[in-house]
Amino acid sequence: MNGELQAPDIEWVALSPSLIVFCAGIIGVLIEAFAPRSTRYAAQAVLTGLAMAGGFAAVVALAASGRATTEAEVAGMGSLAVDGPALFLQGVILLVGLVSVLLFAERRLEPAAHGAAVDSFAAQPAAVPGGVAEREAVKAGWTATEIFPLLLFAVGGMLLFPAANDLLVLFIALEVLSLPLYMLCALARRRRLLSQEAAVKYFLLGAFASAFLLFGIALLYGYAGTLSYAGIADVVSGEPAALNAGLASTMGNDALLLIGGAMVLMGLLFKVGAVPFHMWTPDVYQGAPTPVTGFMAAATKVAAFGAMLRLLYVVLPGLRWDWEPVLWGVAIASMVAGAVIAITQTDVKRLLAYSSIAHAGFILAGVVAISEDGVSSVLFYLAAYSFVTLGAFAVVTLVRDAGGEATHLSKWAGLGRRSPLVAAVFALFLLAFAGIPLTSGFAGKFAVFKAAADAGAMGLVVVGVIASAIAAFFYVRVIVLMFFSEPKPEGPSVVIPSPLTTMVVGLAVVVTLVLGVAPQYFLDLAGDAGVFVR
Repeated sequence: MNGELQAPDIEWVALSPSLIVFCAGIIGVLIEAFAPRSTRYAAQAVLTGLAMAGGFAAVVALAASGRATTEAEVAGMGSLAVDGPALFLQGVILLVGLVSVLLFAERRLEPAAHGAAVDSFAAQPAAVPGGVAEREAVKAGWTATEIFPLLLFAVGGMLLFPAANDLLVLFIALEVLSLPLYMLCALARRRRLLSQEAAVKYFLLGAFASAFLLFGIALLYGYAGTLSYAGIADVVSGEPAALNAGLASTMGNDALLLIGGAMVLMGLLFKVGAVPFHMWTPDVYQGAPTPVTGFMAAATKVAAFGAMLRLLYVVLPGLRWDWEPVLWGVAIASMVAGAVIAITQTDVKRLLAYSSIAHAGFILAGVVAISEDGVSSVLFYLAAYSFVTLGAFAVVTLVRDAGGEATHLSKWAGLGRRSPLVAAVFALFLLAFAGIPLTSGFAGKFAVFKAAADAGAMGLVVVGVIASAIAAFFYVRVIVLMFFSEPKPEGPSVVIPSPLTTMVVGLAVVVTLVLGVAPQYFLDLAGDAGVFVR
């Protein structure tokens, strides 16, 4: 080495999507520090939207250059994979982020505070709810523009999460995506105590999950003597590249492998909200500001399932007979518990939370397939599900009474007569969640169930179909409530939003119908992207 330090060799172009988003996040922090308050909102919203669009353009350029298929590579000194699944999921996350910027920037839903247009976020997040400082901030018409850099950092972490090719990068990405989400959950303008309670629950349970994941990483390092995915996979398959002298006594110890693998998997199952790690989901979905709930419900699932696929298919395929029965149990529990408990819910956001738990079970059926079809079906399902979810939560922001969003189901009675268009759009999203033909939900469920059936997991498919039938009951019940009940005289009104929320809902409707009526092109796209670089 002749005493010289070797400079790391970084493939900047291959890492450009996440670099664009992180750079914009840093610029956003500088805008918060130095720009006058009156100019921050416009500057932050434009910067965030451009960063998401630029990141997506970079993903498309990388895919067009063959990085998704023949030219796939491991970049950043072996720490990040640039391959089909990573680029496909990064593209979905950036599109979800771009659409979420429109929801975050919406300023026509809340009544103007002292003549100033305000958004769904607290005027002075650090102030005590109901205190003097908060009242003065509301009177001054302040808004929390910090939400935009937080959104950018969360998206940046999500871009790294499914691409991580090293356990340490996996953990860092998890923290980078989680910490901004914990803060965003606490920033609701209305019902601030409920919002802060949701954030504390999410933070405490998330910290436990992170600790499990980190402890699992330590055990896997003790087992394999390396943190790289390929290195661990080599030791699992009995072909270690090199023996680590310091770990010679523990390397190859199967107890470390099994316990470590289980703990890392627990951390990821917490993020996707699968049973029995789902307890945070309903409370956090209900308490967080609805734009944040929509973003979190869509994007976090995409990122976490991407990371889980890579872990199981690249690092632990040799342990398939150990983790497959566990995921069978988790998938069945998630599908059944999500569908059954949702029937008893009286709050729209909690109902959608339990629905998301059931969907985590449906997606796990595709993960368990352990085939290229399984990967591509999961990719397609995640893309379809994320837009339906964003659209559904965007509609929830529009139905309001004097106390803000009217999320109690009884208040949605007769909504179809008061506002037929909004009720029809929400009904479409509910039918997509239920998996009714000609919606994206049907194409997604068909793809994952077909992959599971082809892999011999017929039992999972049967449970999935039964759970879908149970879930269809409570979705249809909401539709019946909206269209066939008498509206209450003191019922909520539907606020006419700005073009921002209208675009979100319109885009979600288009994606739901296109992926339902003509899914083949997108299924082929997911199929082409379904191979991991080793």
